[in-house]
Amino acid sequence: MSSSTSPAELGAFLKARRAELSPDAVGLPESAGSRRVPGLRREEVAVLAAISTDYYTRLEQGRMQASAPVLNTLARVLLLDDDQRAYLFELAGRLTDRPARRAPQKAQPRLQRLLDDLGTTAGIVLGRRMDILAWNPLAAALVTDFSNIPEKHRNYIRLVFTDPDMRELYADWKNVAHTCVAQLRMEAGRDPGNPRLASLVGELSVQDADFRRWWAAHHVAVRGVGTKVLRHPVVGELTLDWDTLASTTDTDQQLVVWSAEPGSPSHDALRILASWADATPPAPTGSNARTGRPLPG
Repeated sequence: MSSSTSPAELGAFLKARRAELSPDAVGLPESAGSRRVPGLRREEVAVLAAISTDYYTRLEQGRMQASAPVLNTLARVLLLDDDQRAYLFELAGRLTDRPARRAPQKAQPRLQRLLDDLGTTAGIVLGRRMDILAWNPLAAALVTDFSNIPEKHRNYIRLVFTDPDMRELYADWKNVAHTCVAQLRMEAGRDPGNPRLASLVGELSVQDADFRRWWAAHHVAVRGVGTKVLRHPVVGELTLDWDTLASTTDTDQQLVVWSAEPGSPSHDALRILASWADATPPAPTGSNARTGRPLPG
């Protein structure tokens, strides 16, 4: 078996996906009697993919390397979306000969310059594992003063799950948090064996039952665009669009920005918040700039 595959993760992902599908969803008749486990059976997936049950069983058990044609067929059979399909191929063919330890990331100068020039747009630079590498003053006023968080804990998904203020900030915290887990799971497919990522997953799995359950579900997503509703203690409710800009000089870095339609109440609120941030003295070390509460970690 090629050393460039992750058979255990691949098998777990396939098992999680077939568990979510009913026979009716893939055009199979419902069988008589109850099923011992939810979703499709292995033999049903094998029939739909035109492969032997033994071959598919070996894939799920991590004892077989899947070819590209088989992966394409399984992606179709299991109704995978584009993100899930990309993750499937990452697991089946990712490189494991990367160095386990890398130099700490620093925000790319071009991204930092762009970040500094944003006026009524909040922005942060995310690195590997969703580490927060840089931010502008409006992002600090909108979310939290990241400079007061120890650098080793300056991680976005960690804040989402461990900072109670984040649960209050996001009107739909559960959906935001679930998406963060899916994005981190996608990154885990690209960066196998990363000890810091494993440590982060272990920490959050112990601390939070939602994280533990969502991580085990193997859902994946890429960071792209969307809309979030925030409940800010200073300027009230904001509906913000978020966009992700990738760095071409370092593909492990992304600029995530929150903005609002010019002339909208949320855009006016961002302008007020920017002025408030300029006039407000820094929060005490170790506290949230918005609420004054102690920060996690």
